Formats: sequence, structure tokens, C-alpha cells
Amino acid sequence: MSFSADFLFERFARAPDDVAFVNDSQEFTYGWILETTPTYEALLDATGIRSGDVVTVVADYSPEVLCFILAAFRRGVVLAPLSHDSIVEKDAILEVSDCQWFVEFATELADIVVERRSTVPDNPVLTGFLERGNPGLLLFSSGSTGKPKGILLDVNTVLEKFRKPRPPVVAITFLMLDHFGGINTLFHILSNIGTVVTIKQRSVAAICEAIERHRVQLLPATPSFLNALVHADAVSRYDLSSLRTISYGTEVMPQTTLDRLRRIFPDVKLQQTYGLSELGVLRSQSRSDGTLWVKVGGEGFQTKVIDDILWIKSDYAMVGYLNAPSPFDKEGWFNTQDRVEVDGDYVRILGRTSDLINIGGQKVYPSEIEEVIVALDNVQDVAVFGEKNAILGQIVVARVVVNSPEDTADLRKRVRRACAVALAAYKVPSKVELAAGDLYSVRQKKIRGEPSP
Repeated sequence: MSFSADFLFERFARAPDDVAFVNDSQEFTYGWILETTPTYEALLDATGIRSGDVVTVVADYSPEVLCFILAAFRRGVVLAPLSHDSIVEKDAILEVSDCQWFVEFATELADIVVERRSTVPDNPVLTGFLERGNPGLLLFSSGSTGKPKGILLDVNTVLEKFRKPRPPVVAITFLMLDHFGGINTLFHILSNIGTVVTIKQRSVAAICEAIERHRVQLLPATPSFLNALVHADAVSRYDLSSLRTISYGTEVMPQTTLDRLRRIFPDVKLQQTYGLSELGVLRSQSRSDGTLWVKVGGEGFQTKVIDDILWIKSDYAMVGYLNAPSPFDKEGWFNTQDRVEVDGDYVRILGRTSDLINIGGQKVYPSEIEEVIVALDNVQDVAVFGEKNAILGQIVVARVVVNSPEDTADLRKRVRRACAVALAAYKVPSKVELAAGDLYSVRQKKIRGEPSP
């Protein structure tokens, strides 16, 4: 067994009185983490969880969960975190992961339920990794296009990028525990002796209250959530003056939303982030002109663009998929499937090739159309997607959330007129629908193509 990230504990020991977590307004220090982690190591030993075991854990962020994770890593466990609100089904994870243990933290308390399973790992990617004796991290794709892919990562490799110290920060853990961006944020904060502020709900009100109460400096979020934040007029209702950085990623940011954020938060750095579970999170630098152009890369990463598609080679890449062929070419390059425009060292991400709508052979990204519609008066948000059509293959559908009640026929005319002026004719929505509810998933990412609630 080999856990090479003991530098984290060394840093914790140098700052025992610093606050590591604020959970339900209760503070937990780095000294508390150092004292409590061995308790969970003892629990693992008493339960019978050993090095090389695969453990699925259902939990959300808390100081107790962190100590369990650290204890599992120190014991050489392969950990598959799953959120209580995960969009990936539990049964699918249990099937793909070959996990031998199922552990669940209660949503309100630190109580733990441990269930032994009679599974014996026989996946060749997993068993090959277990021979290293290193702790592992097993994450899953959303499964939106079929069974979720099991993404196996070497914990030592994942944590290596945090060896270089950076300034401490008080930050909210917005992305969930089973999302690589959430894990990355968690260890970025802790490795630099910052403070993790947990939240029970990822609503605008709950997050703004936490920012105000705990003087949060960094808010990592999705464009969908930030659009909701803009329309909620949160700045007039909460003191958000402590914010220094708002980072955004996981989906395309509308320029209109970015412009509104800049007006609302003129002194806050708006930073676009980019990463994939398969590769890690790249260092990013947004261009200072207020556009969506971003420079991505940094130490341990190489990038190139082939036929307008971004390719990345990463020193922090995954071990492999458990249930899919390797996506890397023979030189280790990964096709991100993200179409980009290039301007010198900067790229502008247009969207995933899988999101393309094909209208009679003409292709369009939903974000192009959403950009036009979301700028219209009385429009709070919009989701654009393709719908099957016997003649054209697909047609464009726009599902719109409005601020105030509006006749659907009037809205349809306004949307189609604006799109006809700004876009090619084939990009004009054939259907315009009023959404009955939010367009976001529990992960605060936009849902396209599913029936409105």
C-alpha cells in the first residue's frame, strides 16, 4: 500500500487552530481533522475494510465525511463517492464498480451504515490497478446516453497537483462530492489551509446566506446557477461583498449572463474553468476583455486543436474506464469532444459535439440559439434542444422560462423574430414552449430535451 499525499497531514499539523470546515455554522479546525481521522481508520479496521477493497460511500460534504475519505485513502481503499442527490443510479454504480462495501452517511447526522457485499472484483482495469497498492477514486459519468462510465483514478496522481501551495481561501463546495470538480475544489481548499463552507441546499437563497454569514471569498458554480443568481437580484438582498472570485464551468456560459455578472460584481474576478474527470482540472486564465475566451493548460497538461476539436494530454489522467474502451490514442492524447474556436493562445468553447442539433444536414449548437433568446426582455432562461423530425432529422425546440406571465403565441413570435434577425434561418426554433418549472438538474446544470415538470 502506498499513499503519497501525507504532505496534506503535514500542512494540517502546522495550522491546527485554523478553521478547516464550517458545517451548520459550527467550526472544525485542522487539529480536529488530525485527531478524528484515526478514529475512522479504526472504524475501517474494525469493520473489516482492507487495502484494495472497493467501497461505495453515499454522502455529502462534512468534516466527518472528509475524515472518512482521508482514512480510506490512507488504508489504500478504492473509493466510489455518491451523492444523496446523484443523477447516477445506485444500482448502476454497484454493478459497474464491483464494490465490496456500501457505506452511507445519514443526511443530517454523522451516523454511518456499513453493508458488506459478496462481490469479488474481476474487472481487468480495476484488478490491474489494485496490484499497485495505491488508493483509488472511482467516479461516474452522468449516464445520459446510456450506462454510466466508471472512471478510475489513482488518488496519488490526483492529489499530486496540490503539492504546490497556493493562497488560502474561504470557499463553498458547490459541485457535488461525486463530481470531479467537487473533489478538486475540496482538496484545493484544504491543501492550502483554507476553509470549506458546506451547504445543505444548492439554492440561490441558501448559498447567498452562506456567503454573507461566513464571508465566503470563492464561489465555484455552474452557468445555470449563476443565471439564476442574476435573475434573483441577490445583490440587493444579501451582502456578497466578501466575494473575490466566481469560477464557472461544466457547461457553456452565455455571454449575456457573463455580461450581467460583470455589471453586478464589478470587483469580482470571473474565471472560466475547464476540466474532465478523465484528465483533471486544467489551470485556466480568462481573457480580460470580458469575453468567453480562455487559456487552458498549465503544468502537467498539453493541448492541441484538430479540426476545431480540443485534444488534451494530461499527467493526471485516469487509469481507465471500467466499462468502456480506452479513449486515449497511442500517444496519450484525449479527444474531449469539445468544439472550440481559437484565437492565439485562447480558445472559446462552443459545446460538446454530442449536443449538436442536425437540421437537414446543417448543424447548430444549442448555446448559439440560447444566447439570442436569453437576452430578450422577460426571459429568465431557456433550454434549446433537438427533437426528432421525419423530414429534417431534427428540428430546434426552445423551452423558455419567463419572469412574468406571457402568452405563448406572443412569446413564440418574439423569439422567432429575434432569432431570424441574428441567426441563419435553419437555426430559428420551430417550436417555442413555456417551461412549467426550472430547467436545472440537482447539479444545477441545464436539462435539455426532457419534459418540463
